[in-house]
Amino acid sequence: MSAQPQPVNPNLPPDHVTVFVDGVEIAAPKGSMIIQAADKAGIPVPRFCYHDKLAIAANCRMCMVDTELGGRPAPKPSPACATPVADGLKVFTRSEKALKFQRDVMEFLLINHPLDCPICDQGGECELQDVAMGYGRSVSRFVERKRAVPDEDLGPLVATEMTRCIQCTRCVRFTGEIAGTYELGGMYRGENLQIGTFDGKPLMTELSGNVIDVCPVGALTNKVFQFQARPWELVARESLGYHDALGSNLFHHVRRGEILRNVPRDNEAVNECWLSDRDRYSNQGLYAEDRAHVPMVKEAGEWREASWDEALTKAQSILSANRGDALGVLVHPATSNEEGLELAALADGLGSAHIDHRIHALDLSDGAVAQAFEASVADIEHADVIVIVGSNIRHEVPLLHARVRKAWTRGAKIHVVNPVDFHFTFETAGKHIVPPSQVAAELAKVDLGDAKAPVVIVGGVAERGVHASAIRKAAREFAAVKNAKLCRIPQGANALGLTRAGVLPTGRDALAMLREPRKAYILHGIEPGLDFAYPGLAARALADAQVVAFTSYACQSTRAVSDVILPIGAFPEVQGSLTNLDGREQHSQAAGKPPRDAREGWRVLRALGGALGIAGFDFTDFDGLRASLKPREVTVKPGAAVGASGSGLEVAASDAIYRVDAVTRRSAALQAHPLNVGPQAVLHPQTATAVGLVEGGTGRFTTGDGTASLPVRLDAGVAPGCVWIERGYGATAPIAAADVEARPA
Repeated sequence: MSAQPQPVNPNLPPDHVTVFVDGVEIAAPKGSMIIQAADKAGIPVPRFCYHDKLAIAANCRMCMVDTELGGRPAPKPSPACATPVADGLKVFTRSEKALKFQRDVMEFLLINHPLDCPICDQGGECELQDVAMGYGRSVSRFVERKRAVPDEDLGPLVATEMTRCIQCTRCVRFTGEIAGTYELGGMYRGENLQIGTFDGKPLMTELSGNVIDVCPVGALTNKVFQFQARPWELVARESLGYHDALGSNLFHHVRRGEILRNVPRDNEAVNECWLSDRDRYSNQGLYAEDRAHVPMVKEAGEWREASWDEALTKAQSILSANRGDALGVLVHPATSNEEGLELAALADGLGSAHIDHRIHALDLSDGAVAQAFEASVADIEHADVIVIVGSNIRHEVPLLHARVRKAWTRGAKIHVVNPVDFHFTFETAGKHIVPPSQVAAELAKVDLGDAKAPVVIVGGVAERGVHASAIRKAAREFAAVKNAKLCRIPQGANALGLTRAGVLPTGRDALAMLREPRKAYILHGIEPGLDFAYPGLAARALADAQVVAFTSYACQSTRAVSDVILPIGAFPEVQGSLTNLDGREQHSQAAGKPPRDAREGWRVLRALGGALGIAGFDFTDFDGLRASLKPREVTVKPGAAVGASGSGLEVAASDAIYRVDAVTRRSAALQAHPLNVGPQAVLHPQTATAVGLVEGGTGRFTTGDGTASLPVRLDAGVAPGCVWIERGYGATAPIAAADVEARPA
């Protein structure tokens, strides 16, 4: 019997082997590839098709290396991305033989490339350009005519110049593996191969901008940023996504105070290396025509510009005259932690117990507040069973949906309990489509089998509906019985942070403040016509009160109800922190410059608090703010609720993906995206027949908050007895709150 080979290093764990890359000894996991071992050692290996988050394709051949095992050199070059490590393997990335392989591949790749670096948006940050400098020849030996590839319109977000494409297929693998939409592919063969869509339609995935990041050349670029600046003109500022509770890490790229684009910042625990389109392209909305750029006061029903001294004096006068029970403070749930601390201190100093950030809620009868996920986002991809309750998770938190898909690809079973059969990019093991009033009871019917690590995710359709308290109770009980981790998605980018800061009532909650109007209100970061769960009720309550509005936008609905407008910077324009759904507090730098006379919100609140003589507002800088003001301890009591009428159709309301807040609603590129379907009412065909509505017709829908006339679409994926609408549109706002009476218009 022959002797078994002995490991080069017997002290290594049994699942590791020893490899030598350019003479450097490396312990590498069995089954890993040479390129991964080299990366671990910090030894550069050129590559185009390889990406550590995508499946190995091994089609660019740029990573060819010379190898030797057991003293025997390999007869031909080995692709480092597709060659597994072996114990004792020697790898040479810079030998004469390896460099020849790499130079030859580089020459082939440049045969058809247009070499249009001076006009290419990717110039200066192009992988092909960088690798060509190190491995390319100074002169091309090819004189044949270069091929040209027709461009395809991929929609308003991604620009194409497919003649530059080197067929690395990173974009193809991204849309298939990560996004799960399989929208891009290779067509034709040989030298005619080209990448594109098969149907000629724009990219529909909510993660489409990531193909720009993975593209190693200038074939796919940012259509919004196109031709605006060169990368060396830009300054990168660390910031956060603030349109959902994930808090994706990103960089704002800034030139002279203007944010020109957003790109992902790696954080494996949060967004990995990806970014949703909503976070990538929302910066356009910062430069809308109705930005609040100067203080304004209303006199005799007319608005005029004012100095900061005058505006703050009027705000001080309103608040001084309406202290205590007469004052309500309503805060947008994306407000930073620091401004939340100031608002809580301001309310306390004015003697008001009525402060709340839960402006989206219709049912606070259980006193519910945001809570951190019991399973972290990173852990969710390792769950074996996931139950999604009341959420269009793909639109609500796109990168959380991507984690759920990742779990599914690893074998997890997904169950859904929803009023609408929303389109996800994973298959479901169980699907329960029932009206909102039946979600709580239906959840108990879900069978998890012998799940070892189950997770329950409760989303905005449930949390913001009129049956929210019953669904939350059912979810808690279900999770306890099944030994599952309960993950309730906070309803707002910083709902969890504001909860911890104490931006919560000891008196009336947000809904009660509107049902029982106060004499004066502070509105912070709110667009009244679209941000409230009950906009009609809000409009009526605010119309008869004196209102001090801290806002980034002087929109029509803000002007209609306010007496003073104090212009503040949007989140990318200020320093601050947000607490994400994991309970992770993350900090952001000020990137853009607030327009004209607008100021950082924390500075305006400090000035107003100081003018009112409130204790704790004597700090002078941001660090002083954090040191001076501490979170309030608040015990939240059961609050108000909008009860179901029990008649008519139940409303299932979800957020329109690109209309979740004032900034996204003003991004022209996002509004042009086909995922923005516009205001409409979607019903099951049987339900439509029962109330006399037809496909393509117009329906008249009435609630206690108002009436909406909406185009009608029929879809068997909507639970019978329901009407599904998307929030974020003025046309759907009157019926987002309760049961509706429906009839033909």
